[in-house]
Amino acid sequence: MIASPTGELANMDVLVTGGTAGIGEACARLFVREGAAVTITGRDAARGAAAAARLGGSVRFLQADMADIGSVRDVVRQCGAVDVLVNNAASFPSALTVDQRVDAFDATFATNVRGAYFLAAGVVPGMVARGRGSIVNVTTMVATKGVPGAGAYSASKAAVESLTRTWAAEFGPDGVRVNSVAPGPTRTAGVEAEWGETNEELGRALPLGRTATPEEIAQAVLFLASPRASFVTGSVLHADGGGSAV
Repeated sequence: MIASPTGELANMDVLVTGGTAGIGEACARLFVREGAAVTITGRDAARGAAAAARLGGSVRFLQADMADIGSVRDVVRQCGAVDVLVNNAASFPSALTVDQRVDAFDATFATNVRGAYFLAAGVVPGMVARGRGSIVNVTTMVATKGVPGAGAYSASKAAVESLTRTWAAEFGPDGVRVNSVAPGPTRTAGVEAEWGETNEELGRALPLGRTATPEEIAQAVLFLASPRASFVTGSVLHADGGGSAV
């Protein structure tokens, strides 16, 4: 991959899972602007190719399903060196506990927890060998707030926030930082398709009174990934319009 010679992340290799739309694509766009060589993953080959074309020549797409451990290992093998990992790919079913399907529950934890866990386990040894690296896990406001219908999703993201703290303790001595961004309700096509008007209702209930744009969340991810956050690890940045304050 060929990166731009200038920018805050020049000559860095960045991997963004779920990077073909929404928050993931917005993150990839900012990383490209900052000079990084970016790899995005997604399950749909056509959508991935289209996203890579929109993002520019320094972006590579890898078709991958984060719920499939073999696919996760293929990503690790194909990516090689990774300086920044953004664990963004997620399944976010909406269902009350008594209505939750077992297959959807299993897919949520396979994607959001197991996939992120073993992807990090695969790329971290290279970061440790180089003495530097950054992992940013994209979680959610509802990891710490009760929202009816978000049980499986919120529990999976609470697990990822726990992993953030564990990984910060495990990898920090070798120069690898690990943090999370916890978005509030964000206006993306995927969320709107699953949650509909409920997403906008959650946004109106925030102190800022609206949903976020994917670009606003991506700015928080970029900060934690960048050298500006060089003394920040094990933290959760709540990009939630004040949702965690009330």
